[in-house]
Amino acid sequence: MTTTPDPAFAGRTYPAGPAHTVSAAKIAEFARATGASSPLHTDPAAARAAGHADVIAPPTFLVSLAQATEAQYIEDPASGIDFTRVVHGEESFTLHRPVVAGDSLVPTLTVESVRAAGGHSMIATRVDLVDASGADVAAVRSMIVVRGD
Repeated sequence: MTTTPDPAFAGRTYPAGPAHTVSAAKIAEFARATGASSPLHTDPAAARAAGHADVIAPPTFLVSLAQATEAQYIEDPASGIDFTRVVHGEESFTLHRPVVAGDSLVPTLTVESVRAAGGHSMIATRVDLVDASGADVAAVRSMIVVRGD
């Protein structure tokens, strides 16, 4: 494996990953872990009263699914990424609608850019998530830095 990320991966979209069903238990667990105290995350009656089918996830709930999806790229030997040299740069979330317990989400990874900066590589990825009907639910953008020698 090369130790420099291959810039030819910029623009590559990987095949859609498997569907992931969002559970109320995982939403509640994430809400507790992150201090998200809204009853919309843990109380189905409160969520329904607010117009949702079930409890809704905090906006950053999708980070785990996005990172698991990004593994397709990071673990690809041809990508040139040495994970021992990776530092997390930033993360952003665009929600097209709330993530609701019971949602079946399908992630698709795109490597948006790979560029050199000060001896390091800056890699931007986007994971688009759609529901079972194919409607957009969210996009998670990440920036990782692969430290140079």
